[in-house]
Amino acid sequence: MGYPGITERPMSHPEIPVLDRGFVRLIDHMGTDLTVVNAARVSFGKRKDSFDAKDAELVDYLAQNEHTAPFRHAYLTFHVKAPIFVFRQWMKHRIASDFNEISGRYVEFKEDEFYVPAHFRQQAKVNKQGSEGEIEEGNRTPAMDTFRSACEQSVAHYKQLIELGVCREQARCVLPLGLYSEVYWTASLQAVAHFLHLRLDSHAQWEIRQYASAVQNLTEPLFPESLKALMRATMA
Repeated sequence: MGYPGITERPMSHPEIPVLDRGFVRLIDHMGTDLTVVNAARVSFGKRKDSFDAKDAELVDYLAQNEHTAPFRHAYLTFHVKAPIFVFRQWMKHRIASDFNEISGRYVEFKEDEFYVPAHFRQQAKVNKQGSEGEIEEGNRTPAMDTFRSACEQSVAHYKQLIELGVCREQARCVLPLGLYSEVYWTASLQAVAHFLHLRLDSHAQWEIRQYASAVQNLTEPLFPESLKALMRATMA
């Protein structure tokens, strides 16, 4: 279920479920692999009407030599539902990338729209920002109870504040970072590839890696040669 402000769910748009309540849905896109090579060839006053093996070589050459402008002539728009802490990481990707997020000033959030992890990870011993493995078995149930209780109480207090006449824009301040939000994300193909390069990496937080995987799965069929070339270039 979505929020009152975002109700459309046309089945023609491919959608991938992520985490317990989230999703990534492709809304629209502009261009193909051919768009990329024609954007490059305009420098020589040329263009083509079909994509062939020579074009694939050109796409690879452009990516390997960091001639990235042609990749910014192709765009994708996604509708994403994710926890707020995931979006706070995602929204660091601002270049050739725009976000519009559902507003807690306009809509009232639901009681159960927060992320509950299936497992709790331990703090990594070496990586200060990362995690590793599961917490001790004896701590798993108390941790889950504490987590759920904190989220449920936060949302209950939010609802109580609204009932007491407090405006939505102030009442939302007590909501947890695990609350689900929704955004439209429009980005150039190069920006999408850069996002994937960073957020599919093993050092990225597990939750955002699941979203990056969904974005990749929706992008590859539209730009198979260009995305492959950009990803290969970032790993070189």
